This record gives sequence, structure tokens and C-alpha cells, in this order.
Amino acid sequence: MKNLLLCTCALIALAGQAMADITVTDVKGRTVTIPKTPERVVLGFYYEDYLAIVGPNAIDKVVALSLSTWKDWRPSQFAAYEKALPKLSSIPDVGNTEDNTFSIERVIAAKPDLVILAAWSYDALGESVKQFDDAGIPVVTLDYNAQSVEKHVASTLALGTLMGTQDTAQELADNYQDAMADIAARVEAAGPSNKKVYVELAQKGPSEVGNSYGDTMWGALVDRLGGANIAKGQVGNWGPLSPEYVIAQKPDLIFLAGSEWLNKPQSVSVGFGASNELARERMKAYLGRPGWSELPAVKNGHVHAIYHGGARTLSDYVFAQYIAKQLHPDAFKDVNPEQNLKDYYKAWLPIEADGTFVLPYQAVGQ
Repeated sequence: MKNLLLCTCALIALAGQAMADITVTDVKGRTVTIPKTPERVVLGFYYEDYLAIVGPNAIDKVVALSLSTWKDWRPSQFAAYEKALPKLSSIPDVGNTEDNTFSIERVIAAKPDLVILAAWSYDALGESVKQFDDAGIPVVTLDYNAQSVEKHVASTLALGTLMGTQDTAQELADNYQDAMADIAARVEAAGPSNKKVYVELAQKGPSEVGNSYGDTMWGALVDRLGGANIAKGQVGNWGPLSPEYVIAQKPDLIFLAGSEWLNKPQSVSVGFGASNELARERMKAYLGRPGWSELPAVKNGHVHAIYHGGARTLSDYVFAQYIAKQLHPDAFKDVNPEQNLKDYYKAWLPIEADGTFVLPYQAVGQ
């Protein structure tokens, strides 16, 4: 009888443990199971989305992160978060897959309950990811780069479930779905745009052609909004287009994707702490490229700066609104993307959206 009781108790304990397990399917179709809500997280990318989904105590759970893809890529944004969240200054860096500095050994040494990786970063690690399995460390992959509603929502709900913030995750997912559904409805009502769109990563200055986007990020977004992306079919994910091709295509709209890059003195400067004056000064240099003065986008005042850091996030719908407003001005005349971005930060994040994030080269009324 005593042995029977012991066995029964053990089975109950095991059943209780099984019931406590948290299981999700991530964006790569992987089943991720953890025994309890994580208290120690290694954060590889999608920093703002993590903070929004997990909430006020999110940073307290981060025991290591990929620092340079935040601090170096978005220095002004990082500085704003560092001021609001002083702990950021002391969180160890594990490197990143972009420059092959990512250290699985440093990740394991941080003893995380969960590793959060962008899907592209997970892919870059290749067979090395098996070291996480060997160490018994669960990894969840997220994908906001695809610029698809489905992957945005799946990433958000998976992370919210794992981190025990399902309600917040659902609100954010609903907010994103509703915003994108409204955009889609307006675009459908407006009908085909037929406007040719050129997007360039305006990082290296006008003398060197930056990447454009085929079927991901800005390219995927332009397609969704009914524009004719001139990079489609010319590059896959991303890559530069030849100057001759751009001129021959005669784009009606040009978006220069700028940011806060370090040591890029000719880049289009937009983002946190950026000013309209400097952004337009940098844009002017691009407009001076050979042949650009005859492009419809330049002649008609349809060249815009847009924040590259705003792509691949839960707030990227405001940039979709901005692009859509240029493609379908009448359908979006009552939409204010700049204010919507401010409202998003006020609702979900510990900093304000203070800076220049979208900007026409020609000020309204000129």
C-alpha cells in the first residue's frame, strides 16, 4: 500500500509538471517547450518588440544580448532606451551573426531559460544551433523581417505565450492586424496605383548605390500596398540595382531608407533625435545623382525619407500607412502616420518617438 501511494504521488507530481509545461510553435514550425515562464533570457534581435510584448519588467529578465545590432545600427534609439532602462549598460554582449561574432559559448555561459533569435540569425548559425539542444537551452525564432501580418502575429503570440504575457501579446497582435486590415481595405477601395516605386538603403551616400528590396522588407510592403516595386524580379531579398536600370524605370516614388548609423557621414539621417533640416540636406545630395533630375519622382516632388529602423517591427504599420498615403493620397488623407507612431510608443514602450521618422524632401506647400 505504501509503495502504491508513493507511485500515485509520483504520477500526480509528473502530471502536474506536464500541465505546467509551456509549448508553442515558432515561425520556423519548430515546437518549443519550456517548463515554466523564463526568468533568464538571451535576446538576439527584435529588441523593441520584446520590450513591448513582455512589458515593464522585460529588461530585468535579459541576461545577455546581441549588442551591436542595436547599439551600432540604431545608436540614438539605443541611447534613448539606455536612459530609460539603465540596466542596458551592464548586460553582457554575445555578439551577432551579421559579422560572425555570435558566441554560442557566451550564450550558454549566461545560463538562459530561453534564447530569442531572429529566423535569419537562427539560419545563419546552421548546425551550430545543435549546441543549444545539447545544453538543454530552448530557442524560439521570431520573424518580423518578412513584413507579413501572419508572421508578425505568430511571432508576437508565441513570445507572449512563452513569457507569460499572453494578454499583452494578443492586444499587440490585434492592434497590428486591425491597422493592416484598415490599410488593405483602403488600398482595395482605391484600386491599383500603377506608380513605380524605388526604395534604396541610403547609408553610404550618393556615390555608392545602396540595397533595394525584392520580396522582403520594404519590397514586400510596397507589393502589399499596390505599388510597382522596380526591384521585384531584379534582386531576391535585397541588393543594389544598377543606376542605369533605375533611370530607365522612371520611378514615380522614391523612398530613401535612412537611419542613425555611426560613421556614415553621407547617409540620410532619420530616426531618433534626427532633424528635418539635416535629413533634407542629405537627401539633396542623392537628388544630384546623374540623371535623377529627370526622374518623375524628383520632378514631381515625390522623394521621401523613411526610417529603416521602423521596418520589421510591430509598429511598422505606420510606415505602411506613410507609403500607402503616397500611393493613394485620397484614400489615406485622414491618416496621420507620424502621430500614430507617437501613440504606439506612448502605449507600449518606455520611451517617446522623438525625432524624424518619415519626411518628404519638399516640405508640404512648396
